[in-house]
Amino acid sequence: MDVRRRPSKALRPAPKEPSSVPEPTGAKASDALPLPLYFTNALFFTLFFSVAYYLLLRWRDKIRNSVPLHVVTFSELAAILSLIASFIYLLGFFGIDFVQSFIARASNEAWDLVDEEEGEDHRHRLMDCSPSMADHIIPAVSSAEDEEIVDLVVKGSIPSYALEEQLGDCKRAVRIRREALQRITRRSLQGLPLDGFDYGSILKQCCEMPVGYVQIPVGVAGPLLLDSFEYIVPMATTEGCIVASTNRGFKGIYASGGATSTILRDGMTRAPVVRFPSASRACHLKFFLDNPSNFQTLADEFNKSSNFARLQGVQCSIAGKNLYMRFSCTTGDAMGMNMVSKGVENVLAYLRNEYPDMDIISISGNFCSDKKPAAINWIEGRGKSAVCEAVIKEEVLKKVFRTSVATLVELNMLKNLAGSAVAGALGGFNAHASNIVSAIFIATGQDPAQNVESSHCITMMEAVNDGKDLHISVTMPSIEVGTIGGGTQLASQSACLDLLGVKGASKELAGANSRLLAKIVAGSVLAGELSLMAAIASGQLVQSHMKYNRSTKDVSKVGS
Repeated sequence: MDVRRRPSKALRPAPKEPSSVPEPTGAKASDALPLPLYFTNALFFTLFFSVAYYLLLRWRDKIRNSVPLHVVTFSELAAILSLIASFIYLLGFFGIDFVQSFIARASNEAWDLVDEEEGEDHRHRLMDCSPSMADHIIPAVSSAEDEEIVDLVVKGSIPSYALEEQLGDCKRAVRIRREALQRITRRSLQGLPLDGFDYGSILKQCCEMPVGYVQIPVGVAGPLLLDSFEYIVPMATTEGCIVASTNRGFKGIYASGGATSTILRDGMTRAPVVRFPSASRACHLKFFLDNPSNFQTLADEFNKSSNFARLQGVQCSIAGKNLYMRFSCTTGDAMGMNMVSKGVENVLAYLRNEYPDMDIISISGNFCSDKKPAAINWIEGRGKSAVCEAVIKEEVLKKVFRTSVATLVELNMLKNLAGSAVAGALGGFNAHASNIVSAIFIATGQDPAQNVESSHCITMMEAVNDGKDLHISVTMPSIEVGTIGGGTQLASQSACLDLLGVKGASKELAGANSRLLAKIVAGSVLAGELSLMAAIASGQLVQSHMKYNRSTKDVSKVGS
């Protein structure tokens, strides 16, 4: 792509055309003259021609009398200076405007020629493309005005992040930003889709400075028979076998009578860190927070932030003269990070009045802990803590999974328990819980980064009913999900939530939808664990991945 920078047409000098519209009143250069403009012009015209005529006469006489021309009298010197002064005035008044008009006209003609050449070159490049490729080429910009704005963005005259606000049209802003980016980087974004997305829905909420969107296929698995209800589970993933394997797990659970689930805890956390002049002062505040008689005072301050945020407790930890306070609260059907943060700010403001020597270091001191593997989440939980279990019948294991109870129990012990312990795993006592969690998170508009702690899971398997059947369970202490706010309000993600029957806030009981979503996540992980472990036990893992997760197609040609 030719990214030569040239001035926008809006910035190119245009030839001045006569206009019948009078000049606006105000300060002009002619206002500084002591005489009217027409009189001043007449005076300098007369002076110019008069002194020119006088000097010509004097030089003629000198030539006739053989007098050197460089010998001048005082009157001749005054005449020469007057001639020069009048010439400068007349040139400044009449000549500059003419020169500017001429240069501007020539410049515009030159740039128009460049535009025509580049347009012809673009047409030749387009003709060189294959028909299928040409069909997918997205027009750069839709109008001359947009072209001008692209040039201004490339030059830095308009910040790229301000396009939506200045234009008032989100899709137009994305198109212009995208074209400017291609010119600056000299890289094509042809494969990144532009059309078919509501960019207004993400403004000041989900993504800044968008230039398109990424396509992730969404598959469905199910039905999942969970707590006597059936669910079709949407999963967004680019890894083959994930949806198929989960679907096989659902089949085995359904054939065995379904799974049951329980929410153990429900509370989002935020942990600020504050510092005192001494460790004893930090301990003083810790004792204050630990005292049950002070909890209601803290709760009253915390709960001011929201109709749904309700403080559950405060857990403190001391590190020298630094105090970490882990606040936990219910957040309704929202995932709740913003909600709990607002409540914490209220409490900190109250504590600041009681402890003026307290220095607030950060609203988050990583004792929460958000989007990082942490033992505190594994032990205490964060978000929704869930457990899901099922008893898989012996005949189902043989028919659907082609394995046995004893084989799975031994494999789970050696792989998920002992193997993870050898690796020093933190919350990773499972086969692939993260695969399932990530796929459902992306499909339903959750924060993908919270997959880190949401995938904490321990998978347990044991023989029951005299060794004939398999009891399998997954315990997940920190599933962080919501059904309102963030990416859940986008059209595609909202449709996936609606498919599960958990779209938006629950009208019956606050938080019911988000808790049900957490149960569905746990039930899906249970199915994924069962199916993958069976595939490993029966030696089908490599074969299935070779069949469903390896492609011999040239993806670049398919995409174009």
